[in-house]
Amino acid sequence: MLMPHPAVLRGLLDEYEATALREPADDTGGPGPRTRDLAYTLCVSTGTRDVRHALAAARRQLATHPVPAPDPDPEPEPVVAVAAD
Repeated sequence: MLMPHPAVLRGLLDEYEATALREPADDTGGPGPRTRDLAYTLCVSTGTRDVRHALAAARRQLATHPVPAPDPDPEPEPVVAVAAD
């Protein structure tokens, strides 16, 4: 089975968790469209068919292949001036 890059999997997991908390439910009381899309992508990425299994699989994969936390205050890129002709 193909395995997603840990950074991609971390991003999907984080976005799913955040979206599931803040996105309003659909008309039937189910998850909203973005949450459904992320659940589907997590399932495909982890080779599962249920989002609960996908979340567990993603967490297991990330436990064995951790992703370093992003630098909270990265140094800005230097600005290079170009002389006009």
